[in-house]
Amino acid sequence: MPSSQSTEKSVHPAGLLPIRTVASLTGVNPVTLRAWERRYNLVTPHRTPKGHRLYSRENVELIKQILDFLDQGFSISQVKPLLEHAPAEISTAPAETGEAWRNYQQAILEAIESFDERAIDNVYNDTLSLYPVDTVSQRLTTPILRILGEHWQDTDSGIAQEHFFSVYLRNKLGARIHHLNQRANGPLLLLACLPGEFHETGLLFFSLASADHGYRVLLLGANTPLQQLPAVLDKQNCAGIVLSSTFRPPRNVLDKALPELVNKVSIPVFVGGSCASRALTKIKAAGAVYLGETIGSGLQIIRKHCPLIPGMSSI
Repeated sequence: MPSSQSTEKSVHPAGLLPIRTVASLTGVNPVTLRAWERRYNLVTPHRTPKGHRLYSRENVELIKQILDFLDQGFSISQVKPLLEHAPAEISTAPAETGEAWRNYQQAILEAIESFDERAIDNVYNDTLSLYPVDTVSQRLTTPILRILGEHWQDTDSGIAQEHFFSVYLRNKLGARIHHLNQRANGPLLLLACLPGEFHETGLLFFSLASADHGYRVLLLGANTPLQQLPAVLDKQNCAGIVLSSTFRPPRNVLDKALPELVNKVSIPVFVGGSCASRALTKIKAAGAVYLGETIGSGLQIIRKHCPLIPGMSSI
């Protein structure tokens, strides 16, 4: 007897996609898609008799257009009026857009100063319900980490504040990655920081965005010896290796360990993070794939090499 899921799926109008597939295609998680519908009336999907959301090709294109506006710096509350105007009428994001993100940053910085995890959680959860994880990373958490790193000497508890927020992010992102991993069925990505990189927050954000897109992730974390990665691949069938670093690694890593890894494995090796742009020549010479510094562009490159849904890249 066919399952109820397959029975309902058989009566779906042609071309309509469930919310989980749309989340994989666009990188916007289901919670955010629902918030855009309920709170801002931005995307209105079809509904099955049981109430499940189904999205058309036009819905998917609209979501991508919304993401373009967010990438330009507009806030989600400004998107609907923008969609109703001709593109020629849209110039630059108003100043209040940056002010909105500064308000988010200030609220979290005040919570960090008070070591108030619940207050951080309230702000962070609100932004994640409205924006893709790469937007939150770029406009909220990365600036906060930079501020904490630049001003740790200004207060008696500066180092403690930085550690407090870093641990909060590690726990928060780790829990979400674990949850998404249990539901994902896409290709498995092996993610690790290059040797000498002890700050894994950027890699955690990339892992979460990958999981939001539908990939499964095998996260090894900071300061991972590249020589040990082939042994991991013997145990797990991975589609690609993602390496990240903020600081330039020791010379022998790029000159020797990275080329040796690329030659030993039969899957693509990607390198991203802010160090990658400064070591682009060595990365390419090693045969690895440069991901750039942003999560969005990196995921687009990975998807070309490790497609999620064969035959659907044009949707």
